[in-house]
Amino acid sequence: MRRNGLKMAVLIAGLLAMVGARAAITVDSVRLHRAPDHTRIVFDLPEPVEHTLDKLADPDRVVVDLMDADLAFDVSALDYKDSPIENIRVGKHEDKTRVVFDLSAAVRPRTNLLKPVDPHSWRLVVDLFDSDPKPVKTIEEPEADSGEPRQMIVAIDPGHGGEDPGALGPGNLLEKEVVLQIARKVKARIDREPGMKAVMVRDGDYYVPLAERRRVARQDNHADVFISIHADAFTDPRAHGASVFALSNRGATSARAAYVAKMANESDKVAGVYEEEKDDSNLLNVLADMRMSGSMAHSLYLGRQILEEMGQITKLHGGRKTVEQAAFVVLKEPEMVSVLVETGFISNREEARNLSSSAHQEKLARSIVNGVKQYFRTHPAPGSWFAAQRRENGEQHRIQPGDTLSGIARQYQVSEQALRAANDIRDDRIMVGQTLTIPRS
Repeated sequence: MRRNGLKMAVLIAGLLAMVGARAAITVDSVRLHRAPDHTRIVFDLPEPVEHTLDKLADPDRVVVDLMDADLAFDVSALDYKDSPIENIRVGKHEDKTRVVFDLSAAVRPRTNLLKPVDPHSWRLVVDLFDSDPKPVKTIEEPEADSGEPRQMIVAIDPGHGGEDPGALGPGNLLEKEVVLQIARKVKARIDREPGMKAVMVRDGDYYVPLAERRRVARQDNHADVFISIHADAFTDPRAHGASVFALSNRGATSARAAYVAKMANESDKVAGVYEEEKDDSNLLNVLADMRMSGSMAHSLYLGRQILEEMGQITKLHGGRKTVEQAAFVVLKEPEMVSVLVETGFISNREEARNLSSSAHQEKLARSIVNGVKQYFRTHPAPGSWFAAQRRENGEQHRIQPGDTLSGIARQYQVSEQALRAANDIRDDRIMVGQTLTIPRS
């Protein structure tokens, strides 16, 4: 009996030892993203891992210890040439893997263990913030009394980036890469246009928090217009067509608009944005400010112009030239006219093929720029190059569905009587597609 009891005790002890001796997890994927002010290293994990972080000097280096983990990834494959990292060393120390980042300059390190969120499992993020970041090129605000016509500033925001790949298309086509290519083409075209200048919110494979995108556009660069560029996706591969969205003051205009906004607003979560970087602005106050400034109405004007142009080179979703609205976080800036452009469905095989085509990207870029240019012509900001052109050369307006003479007169800041006289109009009848001459104000 005593012998059986001894055997049972040994068995229990062995089982407890097996439970306590946790098998090391294997890390087989590591990524590195370089942003303008920091370097992000991401360890993909099958489950949470304990870790420690140490910052050392003379020489500068950062040490990360991964407890009970094996690193099955060749870190020499990482591209860190534009970062403060000079070398990455990996070593095994008993029950932990040590990763040493040798640095050319001191950094401010930070780690963040991220819970699973589609398309990622657990992730350990190591951010190395530059101690002396390179100054970001921004546009100086024009002097109000300079007397010279000012350029209209357009902020181009390629959606997603870095740890947020966006939607995935056939052949591993990533939305974040496609929209960056289109955005660069949009910028190049805008910069060739008189009276306009473009700035990029991101110009590489890194993530910018949603609230930061607005700040970069408006506070740093005094943008008049903000265009966020995306590529749509849906579970049904037959879904197709481009669309344009604006911010809503009464909820989403459709179930699809609500879905698109939900997916766009989850970008911060996918990318692993720190809590203090998340946007906490009051939507009701923002909407009130936008109504007072008129930027919400102008966003709809801009959206319709872009849709009109895009409809000439690609199919529109549902065949509708209607700007949909929902609570897009990235559009919540009262001082900018802001729209989100879905250039097509990356989940649709035919549209994915088009979206990856440089020629089609150029067509999309041209249509977006033409829409912006038409908006600036029909809604010239005081003091702008477009306002000066209208004073010198006059302007024309093509009648759109829903237009009225009184509305057109208010839009161009001319009297209804002068509008009638310039176009020999004797009653209130106007026709869609008709072109009106706008008298000089």
